[in-house]
Amino acid sequence: MQPQPPDFTDKSTTATHPFRRALLRGLGIVLPPLLTVVVFIWAWTLIDQYVLRPVEGVASWALIRMEWDVRRSQPDEAVIDDYQLLSTREWIPRHVYERVTENPGTERPVTAGQYYRRYVRIQYLQPWVVIPTFLLFFISLLYLLGWLLAAGVGRLMWASFERLIDRLPLIRNVYSSVKQVTDFVFSEQTIEFNRVVAVEYPRKGIWSIGFVTGESLLDIRSAVNEPVVSLLMPTSPLPMTGFTITVLKSETIDLDMTVDQAVQFMVSCGVVVPPRQLQRSERPSRLSAELFSTAKLPGASSSGDDSSSSDVKDSATSSSPSASNHKPSKS
Repeated sequence: MQPQPPDFTDKSTTATHPFRRALLRGLGIVLPPLLTVVVFIWAWTLIDQYVLRPVEGVASWALIRMEWDVRRSQPDEAVIDDYQLLSTREWIPRHVYERVTENPGTERPVTAGQYYRRYVRIQYLQPWVVIPTFLLFFISLLYLLGWLLAAGVGRLMWASFERLIDRLPLIRNVYSSVKQVTDFVFSEQTIEFNRVVAVEYPRKGIWSIGFVTGESLLDIRSAVNEPVVSLLMPTSPLPMTGFTITVLKSETIDLDMTVDQAVQFMVSCGVVVPPRQLQRSERPSRLSAELFSTAKLPGASSSGDDSSSSDVKDSATSSSPSASNHKPSKS
């Protein structure tokens, strides 16, 4: 009976966890749209707090001034029926009072100013009117600014404004940093990665993945007298950030993988490997079984020795008659 090779597989690592795998798969499905919605809500909250509400406040103030009709004394007998006396001894138009009384809001108004603010709110500044109007106005304003700055006069005006900002000690530092970010995000020129390469960086023996962005600077190429390339070295697990280096072209190795596959490799910290880059190594259990089959076990070696010794004896016995036949005869 042949002995069975031992099983060297680690059952703890190969055991499946259905609950954990299902939970992670669910998170992978839910998180992308959820984070997208959170980002849009955050952006809208900023716009609503710092742009929409101030604009709405200015519009409310202007409409109140246009509609303002408050009297401190009793109106004439001819128009007294058109006014309503408040507890603050102020007379306001009856249609304003009735409109607000129908929809007073969370806190019932008391003064004439509060009545008018509430009246303007429910009469002119309804959310279903304000939000579309604001978006239309905001988009139109952005379009006009972009069109104006593209023209010669607008470009000169913007250049003068930036020169003025550049003279302010503290503001220019913040402005220049923000401008670099916005220029990078909203610029029509996109960074095109030619190919994915591997380079020994930051020292020999450590290989890093980089994206070829160009042929770098002419002065560097002239100094080394050899073709060079500029590489974007992304950081893991967030490849959106990184740094730029210049290396010799001969020291790079082209990798058979796309940019998307390289990004997935970095985001997963090397866990997600492209199919063409997978190592075709045998599993440990199979390799151990083959090594076990080629090795001599103690029981097998003794039986093998016995069989070999018996074979030697049989060969010696079979060869003895022939040996006797070949003995020289005595004369």
